[in-house]
Amino acid sequence: MEVGIVGLGLMGGSLGLALKEEKLISCVSGCDANFAHEQKALELGLVHEILGLDEMKRKCDIIFLAIPVEAIIKITQDLEDVGENTTIIDLGSTKQKIIEAVPAKIRANFIPAHPMAGTEYSGPEAAFKSLYNGAVVVVCDFEESHEMHVKRAVELFSHLGMKIVFMSASEHDHHVGLISHLPHAIAFSLASGVLKEEDRRHIMALGGPTFRGMIRVAKSSPVMWSDIFKQNKQNLIGAINMFKNELSECEKLVRDERWDELYSWMNDARKIREIL
Repeated sequence: MEVGIVGLGLMGGSLGLALKEEKLISCVSGCDANFAHEQKALELGLVHEILGLDEMKRKCDIIFLAIPVEAIIKITQDLEDVGENTTIIDLGSTKQKIIEAVPAKIRANFIPAHPMAGTEYSGPEAAFKSLYNGAVVVVCDFEESHEMHVKRAVELFSHLGMKIVFMSASEHDHHVGLISHLPHAIAFSLASGVLKEEDRRHIMALGGPTFRGMIRVAKSSPVMWSDIFKQNKQNLIGAINMFKNELSECEKLVRDERWDELYSWMNDARKIREIL
């Protein structure tokens, strides 16, 4: 099989590196809206070649969309003329809005997937071969995809060492709103607040492991995450309100010096250790 990857940053570049080692893949082609990213991807060996989208549609058996979620919506319109045997797999962090935008003509070709993998870094230089190995990938609303394309995607994800989970797009967007998107909103908020309250010298001197760990994802791409927040607006707002209520509860317990209740509240929260 020949594979095309649209988007050669962390996600697309790491995918290219991993797929180049798969025996069932004969060629990995790539394209990116940023010409410098294309050249760097070739230089780093992330893909075998650079192709335009039109040529990729003619040549490739599978096309991965590893670009920001708003760009995925736009590019699906340019993929409406692919053949019935071409599998299209999007790797976006939201699902419902993307699925709704897919032209009916190619919905059977389309596999809505979300690999739960990534780092705070971006661009081709951030790519590494083992990003997907051991990661969970969520496949959504697969009943609307043709069986051949589902099997092809599942086979490829399995070869990459991924754990496959199936759920509806609405379930996915609700769950990632709490578990993935909310932590990013908190990190961006914390970084923004600290930058307004503290000078660089104190941040550098006192920013220990706890602060650095919480702030890490605030280094992520604003292009990617503003798009995600836009597409998953209602689920994110619900998650933020949940967090605000819990933070308000913590504030009240501290303000009122209800130390025994604060201890119990913290102890209940620690039960998450049993899960993670």
